[in-house]
Amino acid sequence: MPTIQRLPDLLISQIAAGEVVERPASVLKELLENSLDAGSTAISVHLEEGGVKLIRVADDGCGIERDELALALTRHATSKISSLDDLEGVSTLGFRGEALASVASVARLTLTSRARGASHAWKLKGENSAQPEPAALMAGTVIEMRDLYFNTPARRKFLKSESTEFAHCADACKRLALTRPDVAFSLTHNGRNLLQLAVADQRHRITNILGEEFISHARVLDASAGELQLSGFIIDPTHAGDHHEGQYLFVNNRFVRDKVLSHALRQAYQDVLHGSRQASVCLFLDIDPTRVDVNVHPAKTEVRFRDSNAVHQFVFHAVQRTLTTLSPAAKETGEIRDRPRFYESQNRGLSLISGIAEPATQSYFTFAATAQTPSPAEETEHPLGYALAQLHGIYILAQNTEGLVLVDMHAAHERIVYEKLKNAFDAHQIATQALLIPAVFSAEALDMATIEEHAGKLTDFGFELAAVGPGQLAVRTVPALLAGGDPVALAKTLIAELREHGLSQLLTEERNALLASMACHGAVRANRSLSQPEMNALLRQMEATERAGQCNHGRPTWTAISLADLDKLFMRGK
Repeated sequence: MPTIQRLPDLLISQIAAGEVVERPASVLKELLENSLDAGSTAISVHLEEGGVKLIRVADDGCGIERDELALALTRHATSKISSLDDLEGVSTLGFRGEALASVASVARLTLTSRARGASHAWKLKGENSAQPEPAALMAGTVIEMRDLYFNTPARRKFLKSESTEFAHCADACKRLALTRPDVAFSLTHNGRNLLQLAVADQRHRITNILGEEFISHARVLDASAGELQLSGFIIDPTHAGDHHEGQYLFVNNRFVRDKVLSHALRQAYQDVLHGSRQASVCLFLDIDPTRVDVNVHPAKTEVRFRDSNAVHQFVFHAVQRTLTTLSPAAKETGEIRDRPRFYESQNRGLSLISGIAEPATQSYFTFAATAQTPSPAEETEHPLGYALAQLHGIYILAQNTEGLVLVDMHAAHERIVYEKLKNAFDAHQIATQALLIPAVFSAEALDMATIEEHAGKLTDFGFELAAVGPGQLAVRTVPALLAGGDPVALAKTLIAELREHGLSQLLTEERNALLASMACHGAVRANRSLSQPEMNALLRQMEATERAGQCNHGRPTWTAISLADLDKLFMRGK
């Protein structure tokens, strides 16, 4: 029988290093967190060969006393917690007390530090029996890690190319820099200065790291509820990308990959994203440290909330509320004011839009014959302005105080109908309209069986369907909001969803997808000639509708061109 024996200290540290030191970026993250916890105001990072050959982090923090240097390289030694109460309410980035020991077990480590008030600095090498030596350093701490995995070559084989490892290091540096705009950061690689961040406010720091394109297309988010506070920027759905890399989520200034937060984001954006596009965000969640466990994983990128449902709902509603307003008309206009009042006089024309489409006009460019010039006060009150013309029977051209607004009338009306259907469905108040002549169509046996099975519940969606003969169904009633649509197409959409998901699932997860399809069938079609009252009514309805900036499929419903951009286009003033 094998004998139980205690492992050597070096092997214990090397095992721990497998959890903490996954790659050079893991080392850099731990060192940067220590620098921030030390109260640094400036941090410089020097890398060679993607961080495999050298990682050097210098800061101007509080430093380490001479007699504590050796202790700092010992496993489970830290100045940040001393009791279970401290662990349950961790407010620092680092706290496990094993990072330096783990790094020293798989690399050549040198620690140089000068504590505040000390006459000079001291240097200690991460070797057995090494003693501190006097050193020259103005203030703070410098940690050098050389030749990662020099004594464990098997692990080195799992590292990627130099460029890949450097990219991970740069990302680790940028993530922490995003959380602390009050700290200056610099990053060099193989002698080249690649990042230089001065102290700035949050908006400028985010712009410097994530780029002008992100910040110019982002919406400001600031919400609080009790002990929870969420702030930062979320991308306007129209400018969402195709990957997850643009999602930066922080909990108490700690970068996390959390399923609760990610799911809340997906749910908030699900009605406004097109296809497989993903939302880029930079969000900071502040929560009582005792309400979140950051000791779930050695890398500290996973957390566990004590009340995950409350956090999910808070984040979901905060993001959703920010997305419900119209997006800004131009980069510098800021957040559009609260949605304007709804005028009955403007909405009278919208009832015409829900009717059966009239034959298309022969004119490609139909001007509003009785256009009225709005007063400056009226223009200011309505972000989407007033209709000037209709282009190709598809687009509405309007004028606001900023310049020109272009609206896709089908996409805009689709969103309006969709939101009304959702609200009516939630309130169990979907108004219906009986067809003067029932619409009869051929149906398969399975379609007939589906309608027979769910006949009593179809009214929840505003429909009355019945069999009128072998292989024939009749649509007798449709939702009043969709009265202008094709009743057969609407019925077939409903039947297809019922066949695939069943009624119970439609009443929950798949409901919105069905309502979105119904709204698409019921929205005003392209090549429909609209009068000026109808166009203005549509604009006012958009301003009063949540998420009106995107259609049900996530595509934009409107865009704007400022007068300044128009002047550039025509070279005015040159």
